[in-house]
Amino acid sequence: MAGVRVPLWAICVLQVALATVYFQEEFLDGEHWRNRWVYSANDSQFGHFRLSSGKFYGHKEKDKGLQTTQNGRFYAISASFPPFSNRAKTLVIQYTVKHEQKMDCGGGYVKVFPADIEQKNLSRMTPYYIMFGPDICGFDIKKVHVILQFKNEYHANKKPIRCKVDGFTHLYTLILRPDLTYEVKIDGLSIESGSIEYDWQLSSLRSMEAASAEAQHRGQEDRSTQDWEKRFLDASSNWPSDLDRDWPAPLLQKPPYQEGLMPEGIDRDLWLHQKMSSAQPLLPYDLAEFENIGALGLELWQVRSGTIFDNFLLTDDEEYAENFGKATWGETKGPEREMDDIQAKEEMKRAREEEEEQLLAARAQGRNSPFHSFHRRSEL
Repeated sequence: MAGVRVPLWAICVLQVALATVYFQEEFLDGEHWRNRWVYSANDSQFGHFRLSSGKFYGHKEKDKGLQTTQNGRFYAISASFPPFSNRAKTLVIQYTVKHEQKMDCGGGYVKVFPADIEQKNLSRMTPYYIMFGPDICGFDIKKVHVILQFKNEYHANKKPIRCKVDGFTHLYTLILRPDLTYEVKIDGLSIESGSIEYDWQLSSLRSMEAASAEAQHRGQEDRSTQDWEKRFLDASSNWPSDLDRDWPAPLLQKPPYQEGLMPEGIDRDLWLHQKMSSAQPLLPYDLAEFENIGALGLELWQVRSGTIFDNFLLTDDEEYAENFGKATWGETKGPEREMDDIQAKEEMKRAREEEEEQLLAARAQGRNSPFHSFHRRSEL
């Protein structure tokens, strides 16, 4: 029987149907973005954003995003969406960032917040679940932050991940998987991956938690032993003196082995349950899964403004994120560089023309100067 050919568009539609998209923002509806994004009023000095594709772009409309506009400012803005949990599911965080001002010092990262965030009061003190993206300051700091909240504390990836430092648009992707592995991509290429437990040094916290639980369990056993000793001593004090003599031991006979024979009076399942529950081990989802994700935002500082943020995506499907990146950044990255190259050549041409004009003006001024006339008379 011949195989049935399935058209490519049908595969794409099926894949999209299977993916869960929690949040997606491309800023394709002009100024209506202001209805979805909320400025923080925590500080009157917070900087403002505008919708812009920048000085150079691959597509004037598709490349429009939130651009920082004021130098030396903190920025705080966020967008909410229906709450969800990523327990036992993959979580993909993806967006594009463009430092067309050639960033000298400032953040380009995003934060993922709980659903109960007070958006109007967003600040650097607002608790978050995840912080991800580039951070640049001077020659020392050129890194990609990947910070996770665990047990109400923030833990950074111990592996150094270098970010892009040029003025072009770049695609940043973070993947957190339910098997406790992760992957960081820049421009669709994997640049770092590994174990969440070990690359965030959370294994030491797991050991500390287990040790604490074991100490608590030992303490309960010690208290139980002391209670039995106390009961034994109390019983010994009331022991009848006429029973204090040697007694012949009873004849004990070992019963024959029978398969499946269980000791009487012991509920084995109950005993195992109590032993496991007293240890209170850390559950895997505690390390990188969050119960109440409900907002994404930009909370950062920039010395020199001009950064453009665009193509935000939160989903549970890696393939959908990859295709979304290709359909957005992938379509405009080439034309963006071409436009920048054309502008650079035009600027060089204008600079040469201005230099030639200045040189001609200087020569003309020199011919009309008294010194030039005196020099001519001396030659005669």
